[in-house]
Amino acid sequence: MSAKIAALHPTTLWTNFAKLNAVPRASKKEERVIAFAKNFGESLGLQTSVDEVGNVIIKKPATPGMENRMTVALQSHLDMVHQKNADTVFDFDTEGIRMFVDGDWVKAQGTTLGADNGIGVATIMALLQSKDIPHPPLEALFTIDEETGMTGAMGLKGGLLDAKIMLNLDTENDKELCIGCAGGIDISAFGEYEEVLLPKTCIAYKISVKGLTGGHSGMDIHLGRGNANKLMNRLLFEIGKDLDLFIHAIDGGSLRNAIPRESFALIAIANEDAEKLLVALDRWHKVFQKEYQTTDPDISIVIEKISGVDKVMSPEFQELLIRSIYSCPNGIYRMSPDVEDLVQTSNNLARVHIENGRYRILCLTRSSVDSEKMDEAQAIESCFELMGADVIMEGGYPGWTPKPEAAIVKIMSKLYREMYTEEPDVNACHAGLECGILGANYPEMEMISFGPNIHGAHSPDEKVQISSVQKFWGFLLETLKQIPEVR
Repeated sequence: MSAKIAALHPTTLWTNFAKLNAVPRASKKEERVIAFAKNFGESLGLQTSVDEVGNVIIKKPATPGMENRMTVALQSHLDMVHQKNADTVFDFDTEGIRMFVDGDWVKAQGTTLGADNGIGVATIMALLQSKDIPHPPLEALFTIDEETGMTGAMGLKGGLLDAKIMLNLDTENDKELCIGCAGGIDISAFGEYEEVLLPKTCIAYKISVKGLTGGHSGMDIHLGRGNANKLMNRLLFEIGKDLDLFIHAIDGGSLRNAIPRESFALIAIANEDAEKLLVALDRWHKVFQKEYQTTDPDISIVIEKISGVDKVMSPEFQELLIRSIYSCPNGIYRMSPDVEDLVQTSNNLARVHIENGRYRILCLTRSSVDSEKMDEAQAIESCFELMGADVIMEGGYPGWTPKPEAAIVKIMSKLYREMYTEEPDVNACHAGLECGILGANYPEMEMISFGPNIHGAHSPDEKVQISSVQKFWGFLLETLKQIPEVR
């Protein structure tokens, strides 16, 4: 454990975060972190259980004098997004996150940090461990697989929790009190295609579009950042206008909830067109740099000669593919007409993988309006069905309807004003929080989400602000003191 991390305040929180980050915890690979959380609860002598889908529940009695207060559920998810830069050597299955302190921020070396939602988990662990912090009866709920399907929240059965208030610790701006969120649905297009022999008079290249900012496909979708899959496709489309272009493979993006930062294509052209290709790439490099100078200042296009390419896509499939990806919606579909500055519906063209006669294209569509979510999903489905793809839609989950008049919202809003002499930003977000799903089996539970400043979630630029964690911690402790008595 880094001595600098362990020395940060509050020390128990940061120590727990470091211990958590030593445990590999990719979505759908949470066996080790489930065991970690279970062992933690049992080591404290607290009532600890693991439900049938893998969620960990730890219950702690109230401190003396607060036994008559309402029970509070503290909720965060155990899994994290695993992303790294292409030039970073790191094995997420075996290594712990390499953290370091940079001024007022904690960062990771070339990978995601896991502050989303590890800071929330570590905060709850610190409360469960505490012996001198006043609090009502607590129920810690550590869910699994939030990042790639929310199967933990979906699988949580009613009756396991007694709480009437839930504090979700998964918001990434310390001025926000989130009271609503978007739902989502996964869209996958896949199929097979014909390959043909590459003419012997051709030369092969690897083209890389990289250096983009990336980010969270919900929280950052309104920032206009470049999508590497869309930019690579645009580049291939433009090159193919003037040159005979042969595509062998495309590999871009990774996870559905991360805006793609990199895309790589293996292509070939006639020997005599080599200079024209270089000129075209240089021109489009300058175009992209100009268009994205504000949002993606480090964008670059790199080309290198390669060997070993003998087969390419048939011309017919290549034309259908490029035009289908070009027409696939990406980014904001509609802003909310009711909530200022809230993205209502969006899509992230997250993954394009095409090689050896098979292709797979993945999207994540989000919306706070279920009917509009399905409208955009069906538009994407139609787009890829027209090229002959098989399309499936799965993993759909509901949004979380705001309840601004809920008692916990009023309590925390008033407390925030008193502590920080400014108004909190009480809003809904475009990310997919688990509250809407959990509320299906606990409809009477009041919910609110808040957290410290986390920037660049779902990308290797992820970082968490140390002073903001301290602010968040203090606000949480004061909130627990304000929980009303059982009515």
